[in-house]
Amino acid sequence: MTRLFHVSDVHFGREDRAAIDWFGARVKEEQPDAVIMTGDLTMRARHGEFEAAAKWLQSLGRPVTVEVGNHDLPYFNPWARFVTPYKRYRALEHMIERPLDVKGVAVVPLKTTARFQWRLNWSKGYVSNRALQESLALVEAVPKGGLVFVACHHPLVEGGTRMTSETHRGPEALGALAAAGAHAVLTGHVHDPFDVERELDGHKVRLIGAGTLSERVRAQPPSFNEITVEGASFSTRARFLGEASVLL
Repeated sequence: MTRLFHVSDVHFGREDRAAIDWFGARVKEEQPDAVIMTGDLTMRARHGEFEAAAKWLQSLGRPVTVEVGNHDLPYFNPWARFVTPYKRYRALEHMIERPLDVKGVAVVPLKTTARFQWRLNWSKGYVSNRALQESLALVEAVPKGGLVFVACHHPLVEGGTRMTSETHRGPEALGALAAAGAHAVLTGHVHDPFDVERELDGHKVRLIGAGTLSERVRAQPPSFNEITVEGASFSTRARFLGEASVLL
C-alpha cells in the first residue's frame, strides 16, 4: 500500500498556524510515502513568505514535489514577474516541478501558471503547448502497469466547487493526458476538496482537488487529502482540521 498526502494553498502570509502545525504533526506521526504540494505556497510571493514555506516543507522529512501557483509569482514587482518570476523559489529549487516515482506511482508535474495572459484575471489557469508536451513526454515514459498522477495548480476542468479555475486549454490538456495514460490529475487553487471522474474518448481519469491550510477557506474548513493506493486502485480521503474526514 502507498499513501500520499496531497496538500495545497498554504498561503504563507495568510497561513492558518493551527492547520500548518496539525499537518506537520500528521506527517511526522504517519510518515506518508510522499507529499504532493499543488501550489500557492505564499500569499504575495514575498521573500519572507518563501523562507517560511521552505522551512516548513524541509521540516516534513518526506519526499516532496511542489507546483507553482498563481500567488507564487511576484505580485507587486512587474520586473520580477516577467524577468525572474521563480527567483524567490531558489531555496526550494530541488522540489519545484519534481517528478516522483513512489512505490508504483509516478507523479508528473504540469505547469498551469503564466506570467501574462490575454485576459484581465491572471489568477486563472493556463496550459501552454510547451508545458503540455513536457508533461506528456514524462507520462508516456512511465513503464506500463504503474499509476500516473499529474500534479498542477489549477483544475484543468471545473470540479463543482464554489471557486473556479477557468483554465485556458485545460480540457484539451486533460484529454491529451488521459489518452497518454494519466490516471488522475491532482490540483489546488479552489480551496475545497473534490474527487470526480471524467471519461474522455474511452479513457477514464480522476480529477482530485485539495483544500487549503490557510485562513482563506471557502465552503470547507482547512484540510488536506490522503490518497491511498493499493495495486491499480486508489481512493481519496479529505482530512479536516479537528480530525473529521470524508471519503471523496
